[in-house]
Amino acid sequence: MRIASKWRNVCLNYIRNNFKEYTLVTLLFIIGLFIGVMVVNNCGESQLQEVSSYLSDFVSKFKDVGDINKSELIFSSIKSNIFLALVIWIAGTTVIGIPIVLIVILFRGLCLGYTISVITYTFGTFKGIGFCLASIFFQNILFIPAVLTLGVSSIKLYKSIVKDKRKENIKIEIIRHTIISGLMVLVLVISSMVENIISVPILQKIINYF
Repeated sequence: MRIASKWRNVCLNYIRNNFKEYTLVTLLFIIGLFIGVMVVNNCGESQLQEVSSYLSDFVSKFKDVGDINKSELIFSSIKSNIFLALVIWIAGTTVIGIPIVLIVILFRGLCLGYTISVITYTFGTFKGIGFCLASIFFQNILFIPAVLTLGVSSIKLYKSIVKDKRKENIKIEIIRHTIISGLMVLVLVISSMVENIISVPILQKIINYF
């Protein structure tokens, strides 16, 4: 309990100390969400039907699948999340790479907004919300904060490089950024495990209602 309390305090202090940076990346993510929703809302009827048909086919195939190779799914998800963290880490260690970090965060918000909109369009509001809760909610409890924290750490390093030209201090900040990125990779790995150990079985149980 004491260890958990200490970690909670460390996380809260980090958020307080970097409130402006968290506000920026959170706003970017939310803007991405809205863009994703707007993209779906402004799609033509034929495009929406095509995407909806694809999702319906996926659900039909998912119903027919017996035992799912969870280890393969977990490995694929972990590999994808590590690649994402690596891109943000590399971009965050360079001054010219910071726009890439911000674009990645915006894009992840867009993808989530687009996904939620397509699901609710295909299954309706009530069933769509249920599908979203089962399929993407639990892992995103960890995934979103981890990606935002990676963005914040990158912005902090960018500010340090711009403001402080001393090589020794920049090295320290790069090490700090690397440590935080490593911790967020662990969170992303856990997110992948949650997705395949919790979300997939729940989806398997309720999929017949869609």
